Amino acid sequence: MKIDEKTLIEYAKRAMKKSYSPYSGFSVGAALLTSGGKIYSGCNIENASFTPTVCAERTAFFNAVSNGEKNFSAIAVVGGKKGEIIEYCPPCGVCRQVMREFCSDDFEIILFDGKSVKKFRLEDILPFSFKPENLE
Repeated sequence: MKIDEKTLIEYAKRAMKKSYSPYSGFSVGAALLTSGGKIYSGCNIENASFTPTVCAERTAFFNAVSNGEKNFSAIAVVGGKKGEIIEYCPPCGVCRQVMREFCSDDFEIILFDGKSVKKFRLEDILPFSFKPENLE
């Protein structure tokens, strides 16, 4: 079964509802699509000391990797204050670097603002990145 962007966005919206964000009030959900067609979701999880806080995108990746997945084709990300999606929620720099660890340049990032979709390739949002191959 081929997963379309609408389905991936719906999974991200469901994940957003599970967000634990009592400090910022900014909920984020992500849905990560494996090359084999499985979806792994994640939400942001905040912490009072802030440093241990983890983003939705990384939660989705860590969920997938801890279940043996390492090949990915796309991720949908949604977010907003008080759980309302009213603008695009692009991945932070740390999440982009985690994507780089597991994904190729053509990995697709799908953003939804409640009305329309924007798509980017990893190479476009993280140009001239440090890759695992740099360590070889």
